[in-house]
Amino acid sequence: MRRDIFQAIADPTRRAIIMLIAVQAMTPNGLASHFDTSRQAISKHLRVLQECDVVKAEPKGREIYYGLEIEKVNEIDEWVAQVRQVWETRFDQLDNVLDNLKNK
Repeated sequence: MRRDIFQAIADPTRRAIIMLIAVQAMTPNGLASHFDTSRQAISKHLRVLQECDVVKAEPKGREIYYGLEIEKVNEIDEWVAQVRQVWETRFDQLDNVLDNLKNK
């Protein structure tokens, strides 16, 4: 089952995991050392991130390293840019109304 990208960033722990693996690929044990939680909990978060296509797993020897799929994260940036554009347009319209009221 594929999930929506916004499910990946809905949880603060998953956002923190994304930030960590944005710097370098990490193992579940390496990630768990940054949190006050179990390795199993980190694995569950990694599973959600994989279902959202935000991370990719790469086996290296006996370890599995998780790295960031930046293309998927760009979807968030594109959505935020669209919302920002809508609000900037609204603020510009409000500025025009205020200018008109001030000039009267």
